[in-house]
Amino acid sequence: MEQKIKRRGLLGGLGVAAAAIVTFKATPVIQKQIKEVIATEPEGDGYRLTEHIKKYYRTTTI
Repeated sequence: MEQKIKRRGLLGGLGVAAAAIVTFKATPVIQKQIKEVIATEPEGDGYRLTEHIKKYYRTTTI
C-alpha cells in the first residue's frame, strides 16, 4: 500500500513539473503577444490601452 502512494506522489510530481516547464517555455511567447497588442493600439473610440490595463497585463505574466 505504501509503495502505491509513493508511486502516485511521483506521478503527481512529474505532472506538476511538466506543467511548470510548459508554462516557463510559453512565457516568452505570451510576452511577445502582449507587446504586439501594446504596439498596435487602434485609433478611434474603441478599446484603449491605458496604464491600468498595462499594469494588469504585467501582473498576469509569470
